[in-house]
Amino acid sequence: MEENQNKLPLNASVAPEDFNWDAFEQSDVYGGAQKAEIEAAYDKTLSKVVENEVVEGEVTAINKREVVVTIGGKSEGVIPATDFRYNADLKVGDKVEVYVESAEDKKGQLVISHKKARALKSWDRVNEAFNNDEIVKGFVKTRTKGGMIVDVFGIEAFLPGSQIDIKPIRDYDAYVNQTIDFKIVKINQEFRNVVVSHKALLEAEQEARRAELISKLEKGQVLEGVVKNITNYGVFVDLGGIDGLIHITDLSWGRINHPEEIVSLDEKIKVVVLDFNEQQKRIALGLKQLTPHPWDNLDPNLKVGDRVKGKVILIADYGAFVEITPGVEGLVHVSEMSWSPRLHSAQEFLKVGDEIETQILAIDRVARKISLGIKQLTENPWENIREKYPVGSTQKATVRNITNFGVFAELEDGVEGLVHISDLSWNKIKHPSEMVAPGDVIDVQVLEFDEANHKLSLGRKQLTPNPWDEVEAKYPVGSTVQGTIASINDKGASITLDGEVEGFAFPRELVKEDGKQAVVGETLDFKVVELRRSTRRILLSHLRTYSEVKVKAAAAEAENTKKAVKKVNSNVEKTTLGDIDALAALKAQLEGKESK
Repeated sequence: MEENQNKLPLNASVAPEDFNWDAFEQSDVYGGAQKAEIEAAYDKTLSKVVENEVVEGEVTAINKREVVVTIGGKSEGVIPATDFRYNADLKVGDKVEVYVESAEDKKGQLVISHKKARALKSWDRVNEAFNNDEIVKGFVKTRTKGGMIVDVFGIEAFLPGSQIDIKPIRDYDAYVNQTIDFKIVKINQEFRNVVVSHKALLEAEQEARRAELISKLEKGQVLEGVVKNITNYGVFVDLGGIDGLIHITDLSWGRINHPEEIVSLDEKIKVVVLDFNEQQKRIALGLKQLTPHPWDNLDPNLKVGDRVKGKVILIADYGAFVEITPGVEGLVHVSEMSWSPRLHSAQEFLKVGDEIETQILAIDRVARKISLGIKQLTENPWENIREKYPVGSTQKATVRNITNFGVFAELEDGVEGLVHISDLSWNKIKHPSEMVAPGDVIDVQVLEFDEANHKLSLGRKQLTPNPWDEVEAKYPVGSTVQGTIASINDKGASITLDGEVEGFAFPRELVKEDGKQAVVGETLDFKVVELRRSTRRILLSHLRTYSEVKVKAAAAEAENTKKAVKKVNSNVEKTTLGDIDALAALKAQLEGKESK
């Protein structure tokens, strides 16, 4: 029985209780040599599983949470579905790379990881994609400061906010959990940092479309586009992959303050190609060129001298621009706003939006320019100026402007004269503001005319007596007056006479009789040396009050001496010859006595 049991054929069935397990373990039962054949045949049905290596597997099942992958082993591995977020098109039958962590866990389950497999090979794949300029797919995981984090081949790459799209991004969160095509633009091998760009792909596509569009462009060509962006200086229009600019001056024949007055965002408009640069990819567009120029429709009968109404659309210091019909404007120069010769600014007369009437001064249809005037609508007050304001007459004037050299006073609208600082007061002043203020109404005398240049000289001091006449009468040259020294400087001293009139003395003229120098506050006698009418100046000297007395005394003594000498000489001339002999004898007698 035992011998027969050992000889059982391979397909023989044995009751469990009769199975000889010891004999089976010793390979003495169930075929002996046939056991090896059975094991070999079984091994052929299995792939040899090597742990800690990356192998290729096949997806056999997919659900929301898991992906089942077989690598040909006796069991299948389960991978979280999140590891395949980068590949939204994954399906059963796809080949994927997995990392074998364990051939069999405690439950007999094969343990594999797609994430680790990607991580092991991802760096090489990233570098390969970068070197070959490949387009890669990436899964946008989350938003971060300055951009987004993208899963590319299992590596977290950085997507800068400026590289998401060509146009500015308002909602970054709309890109999270999306699988998008990217281009690897930068790799840091040392820190293993990867930077990707979606914008680079869009720009490449746009560049291709742009090159194709530009190659078909022609000046004068009319195209349809969409207003993409509006700035202060113009409008950017999307022509279907390429942008063109309508400068603000090419939006309307008339003057506008901002492009938003003409177009709005996302508006479809027709434009004309004005110019383009194929190398710089710049296209200049126009909108106003699609309508006739307003000058072409301007009334051909308009001529110089005609009156026209218009609206002030712009004001500059030198004048105002007035639109007389839409797109046709003329300049009213500031000099044509008033008959007054005083320098004005246009803001004094007009403001933007004013509706005014003007007169055409010049019109050039070729250059498309019109010169307008306002003052021509009123009578020129300078035509009969001498009759209205005779020289020497006294008039009332309003102070309009004050300068360092004088005051501009207006006699009437358009008639203005200058009161020079020297004609404001008989006394010396430092600045006209000491005498008048803007808006003051003052009495003036008409001094002189210049009709050709519309200039008028006025005076104010001429209406009062010249106080210098009285000074000359009261303090004649050579007279002696008493004065008090008010101040002293290097040039000399200011001396007050009678508490009102002021004189001046040089330092050398302040020496007193005792040789000391006079000081501030001293009251002394002064000689009037000179009266200077042109400068209203009295020159004084204390020195001469006593030095001239001494000089006169010395002169008198010299005169008396001269007279005495003259008298002696006269007596000598009257002496006789006899007297001379007697004198000679006397002399000899005296000499004889001296010899003894």
